[in-house]
Amino acid sequence: MNAHPPLPLHATSGAGMDRSLPPSRWQRWRRTAWLLLPAAAALAWALAPEGLRVPSQDLQLASVQRAPFRDDIALRAQLQPQQQLMIDTTEGGRVEAVLVRDGQPLHAGQALVQLSNPQREQEVLARTAEVAQQLANLSTLRAAQAGAQAQWRRELAQRRHELALAAEEAERQQALATQGFVAPLAERTARRHAELQRQLLQQAEQDSQAELQVRAQTVNAMERAVQGLSDGLALVRQAAERLTVRAPADGQLSGFSLQPGSVIRPGERLGRIEDLRSWLLSAEVDEFYDARVHPGLSGTLMHGGKPWPLLLHERQASVQQGRFKVAFTFAGAAPEGLRPGQSFEIGLRLGAPAEALCLPTGAYLADGGGSSVYVLDPDGRHARRRAVQLGRRSSTQVEVLGGLRAGEQVLVGPTAAYEGHAVLRLSGPTADADRQPLH
Repeated sequence: MNAHPPLPLHATSGAGMDRSLPPSRWQRWRRTAWLLLPAAAALAWALAPEGLRVPSQDLQLASVQRAPFRDDIALRAQLQPQQQLMIDTTEGGRVEAVLVRDGQPLHAGQALVQLSNPQREQEVLARTAEVAQQLANLSTLRAAQAGAQAQWRRELAQRRHELALAAEEAERQQALATQGFVAPLAERTARRHAELQRQLLQQAEQDSQAELQVRAQTVNAMERAVQGLSDGLALVRQAAERLTVRAPADGQLSGFSLQPGSVIRPGERLGRIEDLRSWLLSAEVDEFYDARVHPGLSGTLMHGGKPWPLLLHERQASVQQGRFKVAFTFAGAAPEGLRPGQSFEIGLRLGAPAEALCLPTGAYLADGGGSSVYVLDPDGRHARRRAVQLGRRSSTQVEVLGGLRAGEQVLVGPTAAYEGHAVLRLSGPTADADRQPLH
C-alpha cells in the first residue's frame, strides 16, 4: 500500500469551502411554488362564485312600483259592550234560589238570586223588638206629659178662681171699712189674703211651665232615640232585603254561574250586566304607528257584505311589549245580531291615498330592520344588500323614499338566515311565480 505524501501547510486553508453549490431540483420547485402561490390564490378568488349560495326557488321577490299608496292598516278587533255594570253582593249568605240564567235579558230591579242569612234575620227581629219597647216607653212618657198638663190646667184654674174670690172680698171689705161698718183690721186681712192668692197663682204658673218643659224635653229625647232606632231598623231591613240580589239596570246578564246551595261572601262578584245598545271594538296596534294614531281617525268594519264606519274613540297612552291598545265605536248604527266576544278584521285609515314608490310588506322589514334590502342584479344571478330609506307602512304596502328605483326586484321574504352576507348567489332559475304584485 502506497502512502499519500503529506500535504503542504498552505494547502489546508478554508478558502475552498466558501464556494456556492448549485441548487437542487427540489429547491428550485419550492421557490417557484412560493412565488406562484399569491397569484394562484388571487386567481382562485377571482374565479370563485361570489356570495352565499341560495336556491332561487326559496326566494320571494317583488318589484318596486309606482302606485297609489293606501295609508291603511288592518287590525284584529274584539267586540265588547261599551258599558258594563258589575253585580257585586253586599250581603253574604247561602244561595237558596237562582232566578235567572246567564245570557238572559234583564230589566232594572229584576230579582236574580235569593240568599238566606240567619244572623241577619235575627238582627232584624232584635232591632224590631227594641224599637217596639222604646215606642212603648215613649207612649208612657207622652201619657204622663198629657196628664201633667191636665193637672196643671186644673190647678191654675183653681188658683185663678180663688184669686178672684179674694179680690172681690178685699174690695167689699174696703168699701165697708170706708163706711165704718167693719174694723180696719178686717179690711187689711182681706187685702193680704187677695195678695197671697195672687202670689200662689204666679208660683203655680212658673212651676207648671218648668215641669212641662222638662217633660217635653224628656219626650223629645225619647223621640230622637226612637227615630235613631227606627233608622237603624230600616237599615237592617234594607240589608235583609239585599239578600234578594236584583239587577241594577237593563241589559244582558253575563258571567253568571251561581248554583243553589253555594255560599256567597260579602263583596263577591256574581256577574255583570252588558248594555247591548252601544259597542266598543278593542284592538292592538304596532308601536311603529305610535305617532300617527290618535282619537278621531276613521275606520271600517266589513260585516254582512256591507262596510260599517267606525271612529277611533280612545287609545292607550303607554306602549307595552311593542304594542298599544285602541278602541273604536260605530260612527252610526251598529249591525244587528252582534255578540260580545266576537272578533272582526277592521281597517284603520291613517291618511289619504297618494302616488309613491311602493313595495309589498313582508318578513324582510323585520329581518333587515327596515334600513336595508336585498336587490336582485339585472342578470338575475346575484342579490346584493343595499341601504334604503322607507317611509309609511300599511297592511300591504311600504313607501320607498330612497335607495330603490321603479322596476327593481327586491327580496321581500325572510332574510334573517342571510345576516352577515352582503351578496347572495342564486342557484337555479328565478321563477316569476315567486314575484309578488302590489295590492
